[in-house]
Amino acid sequence: MIIHDELILGIDEAGRGPVLGPMVMACVALRPRKAAALTRAGVTDSKRFAGPNAHEARLALVPRILDAADHVAVAVIDVAEIDRRCRDNGLNRLEQEHAARLIRRAPTCRRIVCDGERLFKPLAATWAHLEALNNGESQHAAVAAASIVAKVRRDQLWAKIRARYAPEFGTLVEHGGGYTNAATRAFLRAYIARYRHLPPEARRSWPWDFARDLLGERFDPWWDVPEEQPQLGLFAKSLACSPRPAPPARAPRTRPPRRPSSPSL
Repeated sequence: MIIHDELILGIDEAGRGPVLGPMVMACVALRPRKAAALTRAGVTDSKRFAGPNAHEARLALVPRILDAADHVAVAVIDVAEIDRRCRDNGLNRLEQEHAARLIRRAPTCRRIVCDGERLFKPLAATWAHLEALNNGESQHAAVAAASIVAKVRRDQLWAKIRARYAPEFGTLVEHGGGYTNAATRAFLRAYIARYRHLPPEARRSWPWDFARDLLGERFDPWWDVPEEQPQLGLFAKSLACSPRPAPPARAPRTRPPRRPSSPSL
């Protein structure tokens, strides 16, 4: 059997759904022999890793992916950028634009495989050799590798957010991963009850009905979303900076946690 040793570029994302924190997109370019070796090593859809050691298991595969791949790239999409685009119902378009940017910066590949048929199919108008597939991580090792790289980076960034709030909110922020589940809602309700506004890592464009009784019917989640610059430096090493301003005509009852002054992605 002849194996055509040509590059396949896989693209996937992590963090589209959470109410807290950024989204991460990744691409990985693999040759078939290297792709087969990664599959044997356990590279698969990042969602198949479960349990308390899931992050460590995915993290252990990243060096193998970096060693096997011809090209790996990661894009972190800031909370404010997500909010600005979602204001105009443009989340899909935002992902398509970042995927296109990743493709243009990657080496020429025989095939491009993106996870999400409806989401990425429009890109085939520009790249005829692009395939947009549902469950692409289960069909192509390059997409599975991209899903792991993206998920590991997203989890690392979430760990920084969690560490910021753990001293004040303890176990309330230990679980949930920023997704809209019971643990995340409990943390957000505790934060809002104390400060009377949303934490800066929160996506204003997501539904906030679960905290409407605390925020009030007249609450405007959009008041502090900047138009151009990132919403905040989530990932700087130092947490020292100026406090976040209060919403117009509604000062917080106590001083909110101090936030980083500049991003370091």
